[in-house]
Amino acid sequence: MLSQPFEKPVRVWVGLGFPRQLNSVVDAYQFVMDWCGNSPEQRAAIRACKAALTGEIDAETARGILVQFARKKDILVEEETMPSTVNSGQWLRV
Repeated sequence: MLSQPFEKPVRVWVGLGFPRQLNSVVDAYQFVMDWCGNSPEQRAAIRACKAALTGEIDAETARGILVQFARKKDILVEEETMPSTVNSGQWLRV
């Protein structure tokens, strides 16, 4: 099983609007397996993650399918929706 990191993490909204960062195929697989539902997009994301874990496809292909799933479910954190940060990595307080 290959735990491939993504070139760029995928951020999704979970719970009561908290962002979660998915850094690798393993993170993504765990997330989509825990997601309540059984949509075609979820099943595609699960298949893609499994394929990436076995080396059948690359991590970036699986990432693209995960992004499509998250976008369809309206849980994808788009870059412009994240709060600004300061250089130290702390949340900017307004």
